[in-house]
Amino acid sequence: MGVIMTFIDWILQLNSSFLEWNVAHGRGILDVAHIILDDIFYFFLYITIGITIFYLVLSVFSIFYKPRHKEKAFDAIKSPSVTIQIPTRNEIIALRCAERCLDFDYPKNKFEILIGDDSNDKSVSKKLLEFAKMHSQVKVYKRKENIGFKPGNLNNMLKHSKGDIIVIFDSDFTPDRDFLKRLIAPFVHDKSISAVQARWNFNNFNQNIVTVLSSTIVYVFHHIVLTFMERFNTGSLCGSAEAVKKDDLIKLGSWVSGSLTEDVEYALRLHKANKNIIYLPELECYSDVPYKAKDLYKQQMRWAYGVIKSYILHSRGLIFNKRITFGRKLLSYCAGFGYTLPVMILALFSFGTLSFITATPGPVDIPKFATETGINIILTSGLIAASLVSLYKAKKTKYFLKMLASSFTIGIITTFYVNKGIFKSILGKPMEWYLLNKDTNYSK
Repeated sequence: MGVIMTFIDWILQLNSSFLEWNVAHGRGILDVAHIILDDIFYFFLYITIGITIFYLVLSVFSIFYKPRHKEKAFDAIKSPSVTIQIPTRNEIIALRCAERCLDFDYPKNKFEILIGDDSNDKSVSKKLLEFAKMHSQVKVYKRKENIGFKPGNLNNMLKHSKGDIIVIFDSDFTPDRDFLKRLIAPFVHDKSISAVQARWNFNNFNQNIVTVLSSTIVYVFHHIVLTFMERFNTGSLCGSAEAVKKDDLIKLGSWVSGSLTEDVEYALRLHKANKNIIYLPELECYSDVPYKAKDLYKQQMRWAYGVIKSYILHSRGLIFNKRITFGRKLLSYCAGFGYTLPVMILALFSFGTLSFITATPGPVDIPKFATETGINIILTSGLIAASLVSLYKAKKTKYFLKMLASSFTIGIITTFYVNKGIFKSILGKPMEWYLLNKDTNYSK
């Protein structure tokens, strides 16, 4: 009992000594920490304001933008052979996409449809096979093991692809009848083109605030970023509604198995090889976006992880590449530039909070605090401005308030998951491919 009382007395004495030291010296240390943290906060604030200005410039540019590449007439005689690939896993909706592809007004003897079935649901696999038996243009290829995620599936189909051009659709895409002709036409008129990307739009844009935010994120990339790249005669790939030249794909090593964003990864290899990528902003293809918040978070985390990993893999090869111009190097980073903003927001929140905590105690001037916070939000709201412009370009400005509400609610949580993906990629942590729930029904 005496030992315990002695220990308690020692703890109390230690605590008393600490309080005396803190009164005498602690405030000075906190004051120094506050100055440092405040300076770091403003450092990141100025960078974020710079990014905002950049997005404002791109947004204004997109309003007055006119496509550099005018769509050219399709020449059926010169049309290349095409293999359409539809990778899928437990998604019966792939049959809707395949039916749309069968309806293409492209020469029927010049295209085939391959469905890459990675399903572990036997009922889905059975229906895919039954569909293929009814249509001679359709073949289903199933792997024993789902190795390498989507790019592994694409590589498996590549081995069986007879076309000169590979066209890829995710299973929920719904291309129009003339889509294939318009997508392939650039290859007919310009043999130097290696890849073509069409613009995305969405069937379920206004289903709920999750789909509004999901769609707007992609709209910003297509209506703002890709149109800017197109003006300077290049582009990037988005993983669906895209076409790539098979010979170039094989020469550059096919798809990287296990990549979570095989589209951006391959686009960076095309940039390094000085190959031509074009974007067709007037050719659009509809699909579906996630309608559940948790699926949006997973999607954005995966995209962030995959894009950052791709840039980590290829940055050195891009920066020190003597085959491509300085302008091409800068443009190649446009596809990943948007991920700087979530990191800046995290830094502002972290260092702003620490600066506030270490400030000299006293009454909080609430009006001043609210005013300064509001001004900082406005000065760093480039992405919000870009979102408004992208909705304008998509003829959906009436949904701006709903987009704003989603941005400052689930959008904040989305930012956390994006940062999680970014830092997991930087730290070399593994990540799995998440199969998302999409509100797509199909019965045959």
